[in-house]
Amino acid sequence: MSHLPAFNRYCIYKLPYKCEPMEKLAIINEDKTLDVQMSKLNGSSFQTVMMNALLLNDVSMTHCKIINANLSDLEIEGAQIGGAYIHNIGGPPEDHPAYDPAFKQRPVKFENCDLNNSSFSNCDLSDVAITDCNLSGMRINGILVTDLLSAYDK
Repeated sequence: MSHLPAFNRYCIYKLPYKCEPMEKLAIINEDKTLDVQMSKLNGSSFQTVMMNALLLNDVSMTHCKIINANLSDLEIEGAQIGGAYIHNIGGPPEDHPAYDPAFKQRPVKFENCDLNNSSFSNCDLSDVAITDCNLSGMRINGILVTDLLSAYDK
């Protein structure tokens, strides 16, 4: 594999663009390991599949949609997620057949993330710890957090 050129996050856009229709490969009810490199898989669909220990490195996945997925122990590093819409995260709601009243969401950890101008609404943030973060302009229910902290320190 060392004969392949270095493939960094900027090379994905340099792949040859083909106007002709792409070949469709169907993999149904198989137990396979795929090794896909320097390829375009635009418009691909994965339905009811198990992809544990999947590695996605140096990929462009704009407009990617993940629905009804178990992403426990997911690690995302060095990614640009501007414009992402993350919603309905946690255990299934009470009216869902997989609802478990004993379910407890495991903690999620954000480190060195640029979340400026992001919003959180109707989220359970109980026991959340915010440490060594830039809080300028951050508001909770319309109140500046820096003002709250200043009032607390008095």
